[in-house]
Parts: sequence; structure tokens; C-alpha cells
Amino acid sequence: MGLLDRAFDMLGDNHLPLMDSRTRLLQAALALIANNGQTGGLHGLVERFREEGAVDIIRSWIGAGPNMAVAPSQMEKILGDGQLKQIAEETGYTEHDAAEHLSVMLPDLIDQLTPAGQIPHGGVGNMSVLLDHFMGGYH
Repeated sequence: MGLLDRAFDMLGDNHLPLMDSRTRLLQAALALIANNGQTGGLHGLVERFREEGAVDIIRSWIGAGPNMAVAPSQMEKILGDGQLKQIAEETGYTEHDAAEHLSVMLPDLIDQLTPAGQIPHGGVGNMSVLLDHFMGGYH
């Protein structure tokens, strides 16, 4: 099973009944960590976690070992109202639901993109590279 399938399975069919919504949510999650993404790439997202006192959480996703959980309320604070509102509009979810789904999806995505336990030099790639990685290899 590919990572895309696992990301969708983590969310469960009860949470996201439309493939369109799941695809949009995955795109939003990848946009948060892409080099050319809205947060300044994975480095920028790490900085947002640091600003909210949650850097240990995202570092657990990057490093070896178990991934620490992030609460949807923490995700709401980390992303901020503007970005979360945009993601909610793009996916069709409420802002709280978007934060809840991202709090489940992001740890595994980031963990898979940092298998050496650190952010690769130059970041994890731009949106095109990430989409090709997750969708191109798992037809």
C-alpha cells in the first residue's frame, strides 16, 4: 500500500466520504511542507511549531522513533486563522475539521519524507515533486 493510500486510510471513510475532499486535503498538507509552499516549506512549518512551543512534536515526526500527537487545537494555533480558513475553503471542511484531519495526516507525511531523521538539504521538494512522489508512484 502506498503512502497516499495510507494517508487516506488514516482518515477513514467516515471522516472523508468524497475522494475529492481527500485529494484536496492531501494537497493542502503537501502545500504546507513543500519548498514553494505557503509556510516556507518544512523549515517554515518547524518554525511555526517552535513559535507555538510545540517544536518537540514536529521534531518527533522528522526524527527516528515514535511520532508525538498534535491536538487539533494546537494545529489551529500553529496554522493560524487565515491559513486554516483557506484550507477549510479548499477542502469543504470546517476549520476545526480541517485541523483535526491535518493533525492525523501531517505526522505520517513528514515522517515518510524525512527517513534519515532530518530535513533533507534543500527541503523536501516543491509541490510538483511531492505530488509526483505520492501520486506518480502508486497508480
